Amino acid sequence: MTVEEVAAELLKNPLTDGLTLSGGDPFAQSEDCLALARIAHENNLNVWAYSGWTFEYLRDQGSEGQKALLAEVDVLVDGPFLMEQRSLALPWRGSRNQRVIDVPASLAAGEAVIRPD
Repeated sequence: MTVEEVAAELLKNPLTDGLTLSGGDPFAQSEDCLALARIAHENNLNVWAYSGWTFEYLRDQGSEGQKALLAEVDVLVDGPFLMEQRSLALPWRGSRNQRVIDVPASLAAGEAVIRPD
């Protein structure tokens, strides 16, 4: 599907309140995911992203496209899923090493700001 087709599907449901970018790491396809995130924000939707990369890596060492996508994300769940740290009790993530990060607050603070559970 094209970005436009995905956006049309996203926007046609009036109950949709956000966009979640996951699977196949959205930061590995940052250009298309950035376009979707911008469309979501233009339509007052929140944007969450799941990435095996950490916030610090994306902020400091990511490509320009990755940094642009990071700046367009509201909440980042970062870090790889690790089976040995798996927990079904954690909200929004699958393993204890992963963090749920408020990206705008983190970019403003210069460090990861963890969202409360």
